[in-house]
Amino acid sequence: MAKPKTQFVCQNCGTVHSRWAGKCDGCGEWNTIVEEDPMGGIGGGPSRAPKKGRPVALTTLSGETEEAPRIHSGISELDRVTGGGFVRGSAVLVGGDPGIGKSTLLMQAAAALSRRGHRVIYVSGEEAVAQVRLRAQRLGAADTEVLLAAETNVEDILATLAEGKRPDLVIIDSIQTLWSDTADSAPGTVTQVRTGVQAMIRFAKQTGAAMVLVGHVTKEGQIAGPRVVEHMVDAVLYFEGDRGHHYRILRTVKNRFGPTDEIGVFEMSDIGLREVTNPSELFLGERNAKSPGAAVFAGMEGTRPVLVEVQALVAPTSLGTPRRAVVGWDSSRLAMILAVLEAHCGVRLGQHDVYLNVAGGYRITEPAADIAVASALVSSLAGTALPSDCVYFGEISLSGAVRPVSQTAQRLKEAEKLGFAGALLPASSAELPKSSASRWTEIEDLPDLVSRIAGSAARLAKTQEDD
Repeated sequence: MAKPKTQFVCQNCGTVHSRWAGKCDGCGEWNTIVEEDPMGGIGGGPSRAPKKGRPVALTTLSGETEEAPRIHSGISELDRVTGGGFVRGSAVLVGGDPGIGKSTLLMQAAAALSRRGHRVIYVSGEEAVAQVRLRAQRLGAADTEVLLAAETNVEDILATLAEGKRPDLVIIDSIQTLWSDTADSAPGTVTQVRTGVQAMIRFAKQTGAAMVLVGHVTKEGQIAGPRVVEHMVDAVLYFEGDRGHHYRILRTVKNRFGPTDEIGVFEMSDIGLREVTNPSELFLGERNAKSPGAAVFAGMEGTRPVLVEVQALVAPTSLGTPRRAVVGWDSSRLAMILAVLEAHCGVRLGQHDVYLNVAGGYRITEPAADIAVASALVSSLAGTALPSDCVYFGEISLSGAVRPVSQTAQRLKEAEKLGFAGALLPASSAELPKSSASRWTEIEDLPDLVSRIAGSAARLAKTQEDD
């Protein structure tokens, strides 16, 4: 059988199909399959003959490397997330739910940079200039020299940016509205988004201007468009938050010029976003220390320690299948903790509904919260409150053992700074502070933790009977 002259390749995951289809079998994305020639042609057209390459100079790993020049915005939480400021010539992708505050944050950053003497251009593809000006007036940024434009054509935007003095920062809001004459498809499609982003990144690399691209997210929480866009840019930031709460979190998931998993915390107000320099106080602000089923988890987000309250409610159920509701944590990990408690500790929860919540709408991703979750569950089942001046962290294995976690010293230091005098942590934890006024309790396994909480509950009940 003759070899087919063309093939159909998914532009999102690279899966090769024998014929065109609307949905990719590999990644499940729609409208990402493009016809390509096996020898390199696009759209089934003739491929170009490869030209002879030129040798590239090789070098060694040793040698001096200059630090990437950065543009400091003056917003400390934003500079923390970007690794110390925007790097000249870099491309940063900012994603988030609609109305979460992406445009507000970037307008405030543009105004702050303009006040520092930088040339900032804000290009909006979703709003008119008058609408952007109204937001700037509400944020107190109308007196700055931020240059505005309302345009979606890529060629027109590049021609505008090339005029006059080189901009220090360019904000494109958003990439889903970009369209180019070179791509024969509608705005917002995979081809148009990829083409527009490629053109903007090329401009940033050639001129040294920092480029910030705003992207929409899908219902699964991923940035809309081809995943290759996240690989093309230098940094990817997600703006998170629950609309029922007044705070927002800017999280780094990729950064070629700094650490990942850093967070910046902001508080939404009627005049814009306000920085929260100590997020632990925000998450613990309305804590009820005498309530059973509440444990304070000492977590880490990048290099920043964060204290947050984990709340659990264990109640008898009348249903055949008990309910398991989780907010702010992985439901699969909760199922694992419940199984370990029943298998190794004799804690029967099969006839109880279990509700778990992370206070303030915060989301925990690290496994170090296992001890805090288990403590909250046992505390709620026993009906006794945990010590109000104690924090909890550690990972639980399937065998019931408690494993140490990293950055113990930073967690304990943050807890001590906020007035917590005790900590319950895994045995053999490294990096314990030598000189500290705090007291901590080291546990070997999960049965040891359950016995300590159950013992405290028994002592409390005996005291109440004596009274």
